[in-house]
Formats: sequence, structure tokens, C-alpha cells
Amino acid sequence: MRSARRGGGVWAVTVAAQYVDGRLRYFVVPVAAGASGDSFTVTGAPGVVAGLARAAAGGPSYRVSVPLDGGLSSAVEGFFRAYLTGAGQVERYLAPGVRLAPVSPAPYSAVTVREVWGAQEGAAAQKVPADGTTVGVRVRVEAQDDAGRWPLSYDLGLTARSHRWEITALQWGAVKGGGVR
Repeated sequence: MRSARRGGGVWAVTVAAQYVDGRLRYFVVPVAAGASGDSFTVTGAPGVVAGLARAAAGGPSYRVSVPLDGGLSSAVEGFFRAYLTGAGQVERYLAPGVRLAPVSPAPYSAVTVREVWGAQEGAAAQKVPADGTTVGVRVRVEAQDDAGRWPLSYDLGLTARSHRWEITALQWGAVKGGGVR
């Protein structure tokens, strides 16, 4: 939900937890970043805090439905299967120079793309896009594990190269600015 730098590589990260009965609680968790910035450790017990005020929505507006039977949706589904289930190689779906390790250990046994929304008309629906064509999309996936099915949402940046779509940016939780490039 929010993070604040406390100094010395330590952050206070606020997370929300929704219980089965619908209650929503907020917790602040102390987190330390590793020296290289690619690892994090929870350094203490969470504390319950008051809920956060709603902020005005920012970033792109995703209003254009992207067909689930097209090349873009197919690339997105393949990427999330590799990224979240370990089925296949994540690198196959990434643009040159983009580095992103799959979630390990793989938390889900299956992933299905349920919706893909684009920020603009045209490019996302093209069967064979021109090289260099870029598009931003919001993806809603359903991931399955032993406990059930889980709705997840991501913002992705994609670029066309050699008649296929490749992932250029991943932002989890549909949060502006939190992605990997």
C-alpha cells in the first residue's frame, strides 16, 4: 500500500490484509534492503496501523479490451505461466536486456489470463505488429494453488519484435512506478 524510507537501507512497508469475513486490516512491516538492492528481509514483527486514505488514481487509463485469442494475450499468458508456475522459461517472453527471475519457489500450479485491457486503441489488437510497436496493458490473471484460486493484477509494458510481443516492464498490483525494467 505504501512504503517510506527510514534510512540505512531500512523501509517501513504498509500492507493490507483482507480476511475471509471481509474485514480489512493494515500493517506496517520493517524491511531491510540487501546491499545490491535485489533482496529484502523482514526485520521485525508487523504492527497494526490505521487504514490509509484513498489517493487519486494516476497513471494510464485502461479502457480498451484486448482479445484473449490474440498474439498479445497469448504472450502474456505464456509469460505468467513461466513467471508464476515455473512452466517454461521466463526469458523467452522478455525483450533483450530485460532481466526478471521467475517467482521461486513457484507458488501456483496453474495461471489463466482472465482480462487484458490496453491504454490505447489499435496496437494491442494487431495480429502481427510492426517491430518497435509498444503498448501498455493491465492484466487480470487467476492463479491456482492447493488452497484455491487467487485473482492477481499486473501492469505490463510490451514491445513488438520479430512478429511477436515481448515484455519490457512489469508492475505488480497495478501500481504506478513499482516495476522491473
